[in-house]
Amino acid sequence: MENTQTMKKPESEWHLTNDRPVFIQIMEKLKRDIVTGSYRPGDKLPSVRELAAEAAVNPNTMQRAFSELEREGLVYTKRTNGRFITEDLSMISQLKEQMALDAISQFLNSMQQLGFSGKETLALLKESLEEETA
Repeated sequence: MENTQTMKKPESEWHLTNDRPVFIQIMEKLKRDIVTGSYRPGDKLPSVRELAAEAAVNPNTMQRAFSELEREGLVYTKRTNGRFITEDLSMISQLKEQMALDAISQFLNSMQQLGFSGKETLALLKESLEEETA
């Protein structure tokens, strides 16, 4: 099922920095928007110019991000209708899982740098989860 209307822009803001290539940061944000459901499978993306203006970046930078997402299979183009989010739910699910594993890895590295062992980290996580669900 295809949604040919352009989605309203996702709620999250564009927070681009100078520490990494901007097109990669754009890709990461769009991937996050896809896995969190801000853009659903089959949704039409806003145009390159619209998103470039929203993110305050050069349209060529946004085009590069779109091209890379298309190369990865997360976005596809219909000649005269624009770009759409993949309808491959397993691809989106795999992306979500990979993003979660990356976040966990970064967290564990940070905890290790702070001097926490795996056991100590797990104990703190359990404590935090118990407090959150109480």
